[in-house]
Amino acid sequence: MKKFKVQFQNKIIEVDPSKNLRDELLQAGLSPYNGSSEYLNCRGFGSCGTCALEVKGKLSPKTRMEKWRLNFPPHKADYGLRLACQVKAQSDLSLKKHKGFWGSQLEK
Repeated sequence: MKKFKVQFQNKIIEVDPSKNLRDELLQAGLSPYNGSSEYLNCRGFGSCGTCALEVKGKLSPKTRMEKWRLNFPPHKADYGLRLACQVKAQSDLSLKKHKGFWGSQLEK
């Protein structure tokens, strides 16, 4: 199975397209979390929204849980973020984590 390259935090890793980004990032020693959300999160169930990332590249479609969570404060659907625990890479990707507990403080 072809792996995809993912650029995050000035590093490039290869990810398995059958695994979610959260698991692949954590396995590579990278975190999709900010501050205490590293410890206070839902562990990949998609309910907390703390692993939200800005993604450039092709991903799997949004799950029902991801659609719900990204439409619930502090997130907003028009932010364009995705939950690392709910998505799988379908191409090479570039990821960006924004500020704040949920990573939803977009720079203007």
